Amino acid sequence: MKEILLSIILESTKNVGIKQTKSGWRQHRLLIQFAEYMVGGGVYFWGGLGVFAICFDALHWPWWISKGLADIFGWSANFGIQRYWAFYDSRLKGQNRRVIFRYVLINGIDLVFDYAIVAAFIYSHVTPYAGFFVSAATTTVWDYLWYRFWVFKPSKA
Repeated sequence: MKEILLSIILESTKNVGIKQTKSGWRQHRLLIQFAEYMVGGGVYFWGGLGVFAICFDALHWPWWISKGLADIFGWSANFGIQRYWAFYDSRLKGQNRRVIFRYVLINGIDLVFDYAIVAAFIYSHVTPYAGFFVSAATTTVWDYLWYRFWVFKPSKA
């Protein structure tokens, strides 16, 4: 999948006059990985925001229930993208229990900060949607580093 995506990117950049560097795509592996990570984060953020909007604004459910459903959607989609695309490593095969535990742990810590931020916006009579943006901004780099160096890092055994 990754090879197909890279060949598509390479071909499309040639068509608009962008030349591949002499050292190839490997030199930019971390930038590509971060871009893939951001795609997963975008699916989590925008998809979750959509679920929240439907539940909170259209169905008039409490914010914390709406946010919980948004997070379940977002975490599920994000995990698939991060595990099987952005941080894909064939050495992770058979390590799903460990990876899922670590993913849930890091996102559980995020959850505390996330809900505190969104709640602060709501109880300050500011739209909760602003809280979504602030929360995402505070956890983006934190999560990338945890995902890269711990959550999706294959065990040596």
